[in-house]
Amino acid sequence: MKLQELQARAGETLGTSGWFDIGQDRINRFADATEDHQFIHVDPEKAKDSPFGQTIAHGFLTLSMLAPFLETGFPKVEVSMTVNYGFDKVRFLAPVRSGRHIRGHFKLLRMEEKRPGQWQATQEVTVEMEGEDKPAAIAEWVIMLFA
Repeated sequence: MKLQELQARAGETLGTSGWFDIGQDRINRFADATEDHQFIHVDPEKAKDSPFGQTIAHGFLTLSMLAPFLETGFPKVEVSMTVNYGFDKVRFLAPVRSGRHIRGHFKLLRMEEKRPGQWQATQEVTVEMEGEDKPAAIAEWVIMLFA
């Protein structure tokens, strides 16, 4: 897809990623990478007594999954490079319990050319949990696309 074709789809839902497993091993590896070892993430026995009843993924782990979601849930665009520009809004609406599957739904909110050949795309990404009505998170993610 060309950049101009993508721009014409502003306001549309663009796609949905595949499912990703958020198992305890992934949660533990994320805790190690971020040095966030709070018991609700890494101690299944202690987490049983928490309001969640088991371990849950870090909110930032859920957010970090947007990168692999992009690979399968966002159309392939003919560009030389894509760069993460940041977020306008992020909300964590429900915990992702260990062992759940999540995926991302992409809606292109707006896209504008900032400089010749440099486009800024703002997309709403809804993180769905398999078997749940309430999403885990909703984020307005901004990426830069370079022709």
